[in-house]
Parts: sequence; structure tokens; C-alpha cells
Amino acid sequence: MPETVLCMTSYEKGQDFMRACAAAGVRTLLLTVESLRDADWPRDVLDDVFLLPDFDNHEHVLNAVAYLARTERIARIVALDEFDMELAALLREHLRVPGMGVSTTRGVRDKLAMRDIAAAAGIAVPAYTRVVNHGEVDDFLRRTEGPWLLKPRTQASAIGIRKLHHAHELWPILDGLGDMQSHYVLERFVPGDVYHVDGLVVDGELALVEVNRYAQPPFETMHTGGIFCTATVPRGSNDERALRDETARLARAVDIRNSAIHAEYIRAHHDGSFHFLEIAARVGGAHIAEMVEAATGVNLWREWAHLEIARARGSAYRLPP
Repeated sequence: MPETVLCMTSYEKGQDFMRACAAAGVRTLLLTVESLRDADWPRDVLDDVFLLPDFDNHEHVLNAVAYLARTERIARIVALDEFDMELAALLREHLRVPGMGVSTTRGVRDKLAMRDIAAAAGIAVPAYTRVVNHGEVDDFLRRTEGPWLLKPRTQASAIGIRKLHHAHELWPILDGLGDMQSHYVLERFVPGDVYHVDGLVVDGELALVEVNRYAQPPFETMHTGGIFCTATVPRGSNDERALRDETARLARAVDIRNSAIHAEYIRAHHDGSFHFLEIAARVGGAHIAEMVEAATGVNLWREWAHLEIARARGSAYRLPP
């Protein structure tokens, strides 16, 4: 009987992942939302497609997938989009399907948790504080020099980030956030160039690493305009070697075992040092996967699928030449 992989996503992406699963002889199922019923899914290779109104109510999704599991022997559950990763982890733990659990997923989704983990591992991070105790926040503002960034803890990239130039700007914003303010992290703004590292982690070690640098930081592109652009960092350069080593340490610290990976760092203008920004157990967005394929011949979506299938079958995974 072929292995069954349940792919889930509330965004239209991951078609190459699903095609790779089907090509490998895996029973490939897609769980998505009603609004994407007519999206460009690879229906010619999918064994079935299941729709839910949305993924907002985790209990409803859990019940639906548990019902599906009565007749489907699900070997792997893969969230193709970052915003569905916590839900996929919840489903894995409930159904006892192998893969990243809830606590580990927190370390690659929660910007506060990943900073705590990175700092504990000796990886440089910009000065930051949780937005919980107002006394702590006030102390942080007093001992650090602005500007500061107020970041949603579980958003992706630069979505929802606010830049503050004066300490007094923060408090009306927190008042407006009300009960949601603890879902943010406050960080000192470090001017610099932003780099990203994309690849694959196999058995806890980096198997493929591509180091790239954005033409301008994503925050600037999103908030002030411009064209999203990124380019490969020269292989063998000091920057490339430094970020390879840093990402290997980071992957071990957050306990990514088998996954695609996307990590971001900022190289400070004032001294050239690298500071960790974020890490995700997924394929990078905004056509980064296409750029990596052009540079290496490796399609990260397909190889992530091959890695998941190898783990489901208990076989060794080997990166293509």
C-alpha cells in the first residue's frame, strides 16, 4: 500500500511539492480552504482534494482530519505555508504522525521564542524584549537607543512591523493593541543589509545551503516601496562561510531535523557583524525557490517532498548532484 501524504495550505503554493509526491508513487491528498477551490492545484496528480471553510477553528480542522484518518493511513502531514505550521503540528501530535511537534514549531514561528533560543545558543541577535510586563518594556526603552521595531510574533517577513523613532510612540500603540500586545516583540532597529539562507536540513544537518542578499531590506520594500530583489552571495566569500556556519548552529538550536529552511540575518552597517532576524522551516517565498533552482539545479519544493517521502518509507535521503 502506498504511503499517504496530507498536504495542507490556506494559500496557493506548493504545487511542485505535490507533483513530486505523486511522481514518487505516494498517495497525495490536499486539504485547503473553500476560497481556493478553483486555484491552480495540480488536480491531475492529486488523489483527492478536501475543502474546509477556513483553518481558523483548530478544533474543527482536527475533527475533520481525524475523520479522514478513519479511512486514510496518513504517514506525513505537511503544511506548505508558514501560517499553517502550528496547526499541522497540532494534528501530528494528536494523530501521532511523525514530524515537528507543537513546541519545536514554536521555535520556528514565534519571533520571541526563536530569539530566546538563538541568544541562548550564543548567536548574536539585536537587543529585544517581550511585550508583557510594562516595567520591563520601559527599562528596555531606557537602556537601548532607538529606533525600535514592534514586530508581530507570528507573522512572516516584514508583515505588520512598525518602526518607532521615539519611546513615547510605543504606549498609544500598545493601548490600541489591548489584549493582543503580548503577541508582539520589541526589538532595537539595526541598520544594515539583510541576507537570507535557504536550503534543506537532513537529520539535523544542513545538506544544501544557498546564501543570498536582498537588494534592500524587505521592511523597506514593504513600507516605502521598491522592487523585491535578491541575489546569490559569492560562494566561498567570508559572508557566505559565516552564514553557513551560523545557520548550521541555528538549525541545531531550534531542533529542525528534516525540512526545508529559510533564515534571515542583518549585517550591521556600523561594524559589519551579523545578527539573527528569523528562521522558518519552509521554502522561502517571493520566488526564492526559483532563484535557488536557477543557481543550483535543485528545486527546494521537490526535494522537500523527496525528504518527507524518504522519512515516511524509512529510507535514506540523498541530495541530487
